Amino acid sequence: MYNWDFLPVLSESGLLLAGFRNTLILTATALTGGLLVGLFLALARLSHRRLLSLPAGIVIEVFRTTPPLVQLFWFYFGLPIILSVEMTPFLAAALTFTIQSGAFFAEIFRAGIVSIEKGQWEAARVIGMTHGQLMRRIILPQAIKRMFPSMMERSIELMKTTTLVATVSYADLLYEANELAQKTFRPLEVYTVVALIYFISISFISFLAARLERRFARSGEMTR
Repeated sequence: MYNWDFLPVLSESGLLLAGFRNTLILTATALTGGLLVGLFLALARLSHRRLLSLPAGIVIEVFRTTPPLVQLFWFYFGLPIILSVEMTPFLAAALTFTIQSGAFFAEIFRAGIVSIEKGQWEAARVIGMTHGQLMRRIILPQAIKRMFPSMMERSIELMKTTTLVATVSYADLLYEANELAQKTFRPLEVYTVVALIYFISISFISFLAARLERRFARSGEMTR
């Protein structure tokens, strides 16, 4: 029978908390950047100008169809060779997950935008709105509410994907867990605690997202 002992892990809980803080920082950075990149790529792909739509489509497909770990290694090991720049683990991870999540968000944005009825587009043009005003005041506010469930699901996937940064020695939760497991010789207890941290955090985020989704649904501002 295995004798569980969480005391060595709890006595070094500061390491796990520091790693979890770094995980949250990286997730927030990549999420914010990914939303901006995703919106730009979606608008570019919807453009009638092939000079914009073609490169945007290539970026989206490349980052949606290649493994994120390969992308991370390319940014961390390959980009410094090509551009002769210094690449820190955080910078490589932030760039990787910003663009990778942006590629997925782009498809979510695109689906939400094209779901808006054509009559609203035509009505806005009749009253003299520019394309920018149309997107900002009419299309995007409605599209974002419709996209909310997919965006939250992708955000949760992003948080779980950030565990890959341990491979390039960024001190996230998993990296600190690996260090603590070697230090305490209690890997089972360490990774159990890590799993609980992710479970509680993601469950809380999912709970908040579900409440917001129900609120949108009650107001009639969301489609299935």
